[in-house]
Amino acid sequence: MPSASQALGRQPPALRQRIGRRVLLSLVLIWGLGSAVVLGVGNHFVAQAFDRALLDDAHALAAHVRGGSPGADALRLDLTPREVGLLRFDQSETVWFAVYGPEGIFIAGDHDLAAGNVAPGSTHAFSQLAHQGRELRRVSLHIAGSPSFTVVMAQTTAERTQLLRRLLVYSGLAQLWLLVVLGSWLLRGIERDLRPLTTLQDAVDQRDAADLQPLPQALTQQAGTRDVQRLSMALDGLLARVQHSLHAQREFAGNVAHELRTPLAGIRAQAAHALAQDDPAIWRSELEGIKQAEQRASRTVDQLLALARAAEGGIALTLQTIALNALVRDVLLRFLSRADALGVDLGAEGLEQTVEVRASAALMEGILNNLLDNALRYGRGNTPRITVALQVRGEHVVLSVADNGPGVDAALAQRLLQRWAQGDQGVRLGQGAGLGLSIVARYAQLMGGRLALDPAQDGPGLVASVWLPHARPAD
Repeated sequence: MPSASQALGRQPPALRQRIGRRVLLSLVLIWGLGSAVVLGVGNHFVAQAFDRALLDDAHALAAHVRGGSPGADALRLDLTPREVGLLRFDQSETVWFAVYGPEGIFIAGDHDLAAGNVAPGSTHAFSQLAHQGRELRRVSLHIAGSPSFTVVMAQTTAERTQLLRRLLVYSGLAQLWLLVVLGSWLLRGIERDLRPLTTLQDAVDQRDAADLQPLPQALTQQAGTRDVQRLSMALDGLLARVQHSLHAQREFAGNVAHELRTPLAGIRAQAAHALAQDDPAIWRSELEGIKQAEQRASRTVDQLLALARAAEGGIALTLQTIALNALVRDVLLRFLSRADALGVDLGAEGLEQTVEVRASAALMEGILNNLLDNALRYGRGNTPRITVALQVRGEHVVLSVADNGPGVDAALAQRLLQRWAQGDQGVRLGQGAGLGLSIVARYAQLMGGRLALDPAQDGPGLVASVWLPHARPAD
């Protein structure tokens, strides 16, 4: 296994270090490119200035060429030795010159200074020349006339090279100073902008595992960038979802412990009583009671699980368009055998037309299962009758389950929507846990709907209606 130091050595760099390195690398590259551009531009303009001076000297020399009759002796350079010395004088450069007549006949100057090629239609041409082991800049000036002649001026390039070096050094130093100033300013800005992120990290690291409260408001307010604010809000959202999930789990565990205590105690008492008897009839009677208690306990656990899923369902619930009439028909077919066994007339209305809603098929089945189960348990009248109806009312679809049982008043109807709420002894026909209607209400809320409990209009009974948004609202 790798050691701790090796594991730490493979850790990625800190964000501020990575950003700082990239910023400094970008600045160095910009500085290098800027120096190259300065060198190129400076070399161009320095060369132009020196070449212009060299060409002016060539024109000045050509002005002293005399002669007019044909022949080689007709052309001469009308300069005294003193004037030639002045022409060659330069404080930092060495100057050479030569004058050639027609067909390259040498007239005056440095005999070994060759003339360059001048393009047709042009009067002069600049070129580089190696002369006596030194690099020269040469201009060849062609003077047309009768006769024509060519003046060649050349000089060393030490001064222009030195000028370019000074230009590069001074500009590079200035850019380097600006680079240091700009880099320091950017690094301080990065440190300042990332400080809220470090503060946020410290606040999360120092928080206890059981503390799921939102982060202090001051952290969000002190965030210097929108990204840090969004990260803080995302962490708050995550903490809220985790807290909601943990609350649902704790509530589920508490509900299970609370609701199963009584049936388990009853099962234990019945089993102890059966073991103390010798009559097989008593054994059978107690076993039947244990079976019924186990069924009630299993149903309670199923309802608690459904309620826990409903509590956490809002975290990640995907709604889709479903044909509600087909789903209601399938659920009713599953309840027909149970209704027949209880002698209940189970019917439906409004299932002929296709009715679509934006909902979850699993949640809709849970709603129908609980409403039908409640109606079969508590809503049976003298002639038991349960009707499932599906109606479209404007922008909503109303799914209702109506029975002809004893019904409930308005105050009790509101109380039945809460968890663990049950009717009085005149209404309670079964031994439920009081969770079914709260599950239906929560499922409807998750899908953007609501549950309403109303008295039946044509006699005793209760109508449980679930209002859901229509996928295709009527005009």
